[in-house]
Amino acid sequence: MSIFSAIKDAIFGHKTAEAPHTATPTTPATPAAKAPAAGIPASPANAKWEREVDVEMVLESMASKNPQQLNWRTSIVDLMKLLGIDSSLGNRKSLAKELGYSGSTDDSASMNIWLHKRVMEELQKNGGKVPASLVA
Repeated sequence: MSIFSAIKDAIFGHKTAEAPHTATPTTPATPAAKAPAAGIPASPANAKWEREVDVEMVLESMASKNPQQLNWRTSIVDLMKLLGIDSSLGNRKSLAKELGYSGSTDDSASMNIWLHKRVMEELQKNGGKVPASLVA
């Protein structure tokens, strides 16, 4: 599994990921065949979710339950820690390669800033609702 897939799955698979929705009336017509749960694609790593996932809400919820004060809004290291993903330099370099980083991975500060923005952009492209402040 790719590192980005692990990040996406940790956020999109979180129980508070789906926005609340109102129940729709059902008709007692024919029994429906057993279908996958609504909103969950067959292959989460390679598909968009049917419902928009409020990324900020999920991360805020996770942060409120975490004993550490993590700055996930600007730090890729803290974001990865919050999600329970190895945030080592080697893992971040692998994530940078996976997401197409073309700068020097020896300049970890620049790479980290790019990574955070890129991860937020990718979450948005994959069905996440991400505030402009996190992708700008």
